[in-house]
Amino acid sequence: MAIRKTQLLVNEYYHIYNRGVDKRNIFFDDHDFKRFMALLYVCNGTNPVNMRSFFNKGLPFAEIFNVDKGLELIDIGAHCLMQNHFHLLVKERTDKGISMFMEKLATAYSMYFNKKHERTGGLFEGPFKSKHVDNEPYFNWLFSYIHLNPIKIIDPSWKENDITDLEKTKSFLSGYAYSSYADYFIAKRPESSILNKDAFPEHFSKLNDINNLVYNFTNYSTKYKG
Repeated sequence: MAIRKTQLLVNEYYHIYNRGVDKRNIFFDDHDFKRFMALLYVCNGTNPVNMRSFFNKGLPFAEIFNVDKGLELIDIGAHCLMQNHFHLLVKERTDKGISMFMEKLATAYSMYFNKKHERTGGLFEGPFKSKHVDNEPYFNWLFSYIHLNPIKIIDPSWKENDITDLEKTKSFLSGYAYSSYADYFIAKRPESSILNKDAFPEHFSKLNDINNLVYNFTNYSTKYKG
């Protein structure tokens, strides 16, 4: 087993991310995205994961975020799903909590995806990647980066050329259902149960609009990107 470069310690914060093997898409439609969102909630607990029973019984998507998942393994502060990768900002809640959560998440989603799309083999590009988040500027940059990530769907070169239409961008992000942007900037929704905002620094509350996000991303990109 490969030794992880970043040691995962209780009460510390981390950027967790991974992408599809060979940069292939891991989400093809709304159902794929929603399945992963549901798993972000259900896998974050000590109870076994049996998503098939939820869907086979016709449990509404919104109701999945009310099921008993047991004691939480980690705290999730932000997330974003893109077609071929995902980003999470998390806090290690219990010893080996992140590793247990990610193993459950990757296994459950890979089994679902491979069956649906009639494929075999690994879905993700090896083990999940992790970076320690240990200071306020990095927190602010990462929180901004995660939530601004979907802009590349409508403007692939926005990072290099800046955002040209702020209102259009804000409208797009407000309607992007597969990140925690809506949970911070729009309104509470069933998916908000994925997050435990109280476990994260209070200065997140100061990042209260897209201007703050863009400022923090631009200001610290040279230092933290990559």
